[in-house]
Amino acid sequence: MKILTLTKRNIKLFFKDKGMFFTSLTTPVVLLVLYATFLAGIYRDTFVASFPPGMAVSDAIIDGCVAGQLISSLLAVSCVTVAFCSNFVMVQDKASGTLKDFTVAPVRPYELALGYYLAALLSSMAVCFAALAVCLAYVACVGWYMSFADVLLLALDVFLLVMFGTAISSVINFFLSSQGQISAVGAVISAGYGFICGAYIPISQFSAGLRGVISFLPGTYGTALVRGHSMNGLFNEMLAEGVPRQVVDGIMDAIDCNIYFFGDKVPVSVQYIVLATAVAALIALYVLLNAVKNRKEAR
Repeated sequence: MKILTLTKRNIKLFFKDKGMFFTSLTTPVVLLVLYATFLAGIYRDTFVASFPPGMAVSDAIIDGCVAGQLISSLLAVSCVTVAFCSNFVMVQDKASGTLKDFTVAPVRPYELALGYYLAALLSSMAVCFAALAVCLAYVACVGWYMSFADVLLLALDVFLLVMFGTAISSVINFFLSSQGQISAVGAVISAGYGFICGAYIPISQFSAGLRGVISFLPGTYGTALVRGHSMNGLFNEMLAEGVPRQVVDGIMDAIDCNIYFFGDKVPVSVQYIVLATAVAALIALYVLLNAVKNRKEAR
């Protein structure tokens, strides 16, 4: 009951802060416009070059590939960056001294920790699923090749990525205590996460050593899941139009729909296991950090 009360309180604070809420809400839409404006041409040229000379592929499929890569990149990044914005309520409570009041109240450390986590999770879900709806509308306008199963799996991917983003932001924000630190961390995450998760540049284009390092990061598998389910219908359509399986597999490798761990292809089921395990481990670490801190302060 205390967790529910704390969750409601934190959600109200997030939506009450109009600047934070609208920044979180508009960021995915702004990114979609920027991606479509500046990256669509690059993606299109890359896909055209992927097909053997003389092979005719319809413009509709090329446009659909571009749209699929755009929305998968956007969702992979937004699910994490939005979670950081939603989780700033915890840091604001530290900066204002409100958190100290909670620690002397009859509230257990895990209840306080889960109250922040669930509030950030639900707030992020609202924003990210709204972004998913916008992305699907964009795909419908450009060229729709997704099945109902693809949409459901994409929604599952977004759900897991938001849980991951909220969990990792909870752990990082645990060590922050000022508005300046919030701004600095938010800027670093917004600028850097898209690169290390393969959203901006496919990790297939990185060096072998860097690919090996990135293959240990759970966010990499989240991006691969989103990308694969965004474009699965397009690959099936390519095969139906006579594009050789070898060419389709080459495209999937190039844009990280297929992900490899030191040369071994990682099955989709294992990608889900990696992401879910990372979420569980990070939540456990976050709760443990709060419990340890509470014990030290009690002494």
